[in-house]
Amino acid sequence: MAKTQARLRGHDRAPASAGRTTAKAPRKTRKTKPKLPKAVTTAVTAALDKKAEDVVILDLRNAGGFTDYFVICTGGNARQINAIADSVRETLKRDLDERPALAEGVEKSEWILLDYFNFVVHVFSRECRAFYGLERLWGNAERHEISPAQ
Repeated sequence: MAKTQARLRGHDRAPASAGRTTAKAPRKTRKTKPKLPKAVTTAVTAALDKKAEDVVILDLRNAGGFTDYFVICTGGNARQINAIADSVRETLKRDLDERPALAEGVEKSEWILLDYFNFVVHVFSRECRAFYGLERLWGNAERHEISPAQ
């Protein structure tokens, strides 16, 4: 009986605005360069100097990662992959006195990993990058795509 009385009084009706859509104010988007550590930006610059493609930085600080950043890039062939990794290694050593704690994959030149503790540089072949899909695996990380002009 209480339901019937409430219905008669109009309490079970949807509000007058139900079903109507209201225009939302457009979101403000800021196009600013991310604030990244000097070593990370130096690694990116070194990779771009050797024509690395599809350069992406993943910020893992809020994603529960074992490091703060991934620098991921692609080389067109084994020679270029080695050249990119060598450029990153040599530039960080020369400019910032940084040396990788670990370097893996140099023999096969399909995926070279340079571990600098606070960040890891991954230099992939196209096929290997597509197969492992680090960007997909770390999908909850903040992503910064780097164009050669930056």
